[in-house]
Amino acid sequence: MNLLLESLRSALMSIRAHRLRSFLTSLGIIIGVASVITVISLIQGLSKSVSDQFEGLGGNGLTLRPHNEFKDIMRGKINYLRFDDVEQLRLRVDEIRELSPVFSPNASEVRFTGMSTTARVFATTASYQEVNQRYATVGRFISDSDNASARRVAVIGEKLIEELHLPANPVGQFVLYANEWFKIIGVMEKRGEIFGMSQDNYMIIPYKTGQSIIGNNTRPQLQITLAVRDLSKIEETRSHIRTVMRQTHRLTGDERDDFEIESADHIAKSFDQISTTVTLVMGGVVGIALLVGGIGIMNIMLVSVKERTREIGICKAIGARSRDILLQFLIEAVTLSLLGGLLGLAIGYALGVAIASMIPNFPPAVVPWWAVALAVLFSGTVGVVFGVVPASQAARLDPIEALRYE
Repeated sequence: MNLLLESLRSALMSIRAHRLRSFLTSLGIIIGVASVITVISLIQGLSKSVSDQFEGLGGNGLTLRPHNEFKDIMRGKINYLRFDDVEQLRLRVDEIRELSPVFSPNASEVRFTGMSTTARVFATTASYQEVNQRYATVGRFISDSDNASARRVAVIGEKLIEELHLPANPVGQFVLYANEWFKIIGVMEKRGEIFGMSQDNYMIIPYKTGQSIIGNNTRPQLQITLAVRDLSKIEETRSHIRTVMRQTHRLTGDERDDFEIESADHIAKSFDQISTTVTLVMGGVVGIALLVGGIGIMNIMLVSVKERTREIGICKAIGARSRDILLQFLIEAVTLSLLGGLLGLAIGYALGVAIASMIPNFPPAVVPWWAVALAVLFSGTVGVVFGVVPASQAARLDPIEALRYE
């Protein structure tokens, strides 16, 4: 332990004695670690933001949507869910606690007293709130009676209040959509922005109202969101839904499903996998700078061995062993590398925060603990790998030849 502490003290004294050279030597490590941490903090911040969007659904949400491959769409072959599918699932799948069909009519322009905007308009039922865990904060949501009577009522997102210059409390106001007047009965809770796009620029109308708008000759891209009764049986429920859908769509044993069933946590996990892959690839590319920094450390340490040859000779002449010299130079290389890694870590985090704040609506940068541990570990490893050669060269010096060295 005393030898280790003495070697560390000697390494710090040597670094302090040559401050500028030590900084320039560590510059490659600093740049490499800072680049890696900056990239990771931005990607992980984005990943966390997207993952948070699925927290409302949790693990009890299943989404049923038509399955369409790009090559089939190019051929004009498009699969649809049917309005009858909703009733079949409601009647035949007992494991479903709540069911919320959603589709968008063709029109997207909403008007109010001379102002107009393009919004996402979709028709759904009263169960939308329960299934998606999103609620009205002002007024109320669509009721079963609104749907049964196909009333012209609407619940809007907060962004529409701004874009249509509606009053702060727009409940009771009328907006024009699809050449019909809709009375605003509620405002949904704010969801913010993602990828720079507002998630509050939408209007919700009753399910049967939407059906009356599109008529009988239009097939919308319907999707159905479901909440299951028992979370432990979510896979059994998925299997039951698949069986009912195949029977309803009259698919034979060798025909592929023309629909797909996804869970909210599955979508979140898929995105996490993508972000992890991107993080590893980007980190690996930027990590090449660490190798450059390691080579710089090795070069400077080799120069240091030459400069301190007489010092090494004196140490060996008074009893220092080869392994003591090896340890001293190795600790100096590792210390130099670790200091560069810690400085790069701080700079990388600061850059990540600065870049995230400069990009409009970009989520805050996040540096996970494993990124910090990896940066420190990799910096230390670079110091060991590229410090072994100079340390070994110093340890092998003959004391007599070293004392003669000019």
